[in-house]
Amino acid sequence: MMSMPKILFLCVANSARSQMAEGLARQILGPDVEVMSAGSQPSKINPHAIDAMAEIGVDISRHRSKSTSEINPAGIDLVVTLCAEEVCPVLPGAARRLHWPIPDPVSTDPSLAPEDVRVRFRTARDQIKARIEILGSLLHLPEGPAAKEFHSSIRVRSLPDSVRFYAWLLDAWPKEWTHRYATFIRPDLKLNFVLLVSDGKELHHDTLYHLGIGVADKAAVVDAYQRAGAFGAHVEKPPRTTWKGTPLHELWLTDPDGNLIEIYARLTDAELSMKPADEAPVFLTPDDAEARA
Repeated sequence: MMSMPKILFLCVANSARSQMAEGLARQILGPDVEVMSAGSQPSKINPHAIDAMAEIGVDISRHRSKSTSEINPAGIDLVVTLCAEEVCPVLPGAARRLHWPIPDPVSTDPSLAPEDVRVRFRTARDQIKARIEILGSLLHLPEGPAAKEFHSSIRVRSLPDSVRFYAWLLDAWPKEWTHRYATFIRPDLKLNFVLLVSDGKELHHDTLYHLGIGVADKAAVVDAYQRAGAFGAHVEKPPRTTWKGTPLHELWLTDPDGNLIEIYARLTDAELSMKPADEAPVFLTPDDAEARA
């Protein structure tokens, strides 16, 4: 789980990019995260940075440029450097580090019109804002399923051509293949990768075109279901044991864009011996079993 209560944004002058980052982070990340900024050669806040932030309702007019010497490295959890063309300051310590190379909006080019300068600052502001929004989605992240394997299936036009390409890319022959699919296994990468020929014949979408995470056993699939509920993930199909095709304990989720995600575990020999005659799915949680009774 990633939890970072103290974040430091660094650039050279602490006048534009890191100051805008500090103001944006305070607004986006909220009061549960302590945010600060500094520079190796602090100067003063650039008025264009103040104006660019004011355009989106963030006031940094009371900020001041600070030196890295004012920062106690031992208290920082995450350092984000924002230099692109310059040599970034280095802060010692064991903090996690990210580098976002945002071009410096400050320019000494006298030919730039005032609006051109404003555009440069808006561009830097918006790029920093988008990155901080992603950072915010990663803070206080609950623990997910304990993955043992990653599975992906893609459709291809020519199975021989694609098998050749991926055998080269993955440095492995497929474990098995038919006239319609080929399966690559790379245990060292925890990878199970399937190529499916797009031959115009019907494919069952949610079993043959998706991403998947393999977990240890049936209990891990049920645990992933509970974690998904706590996280707020959309459950497409609750955990169940399926027998047709490759027998699996499986849970189906969808990501924010509707892409299907399968969390699965292979059956043990003892579990395989319990296959019902009609091969009907067996739901793994009492509430789901009762709802479908």
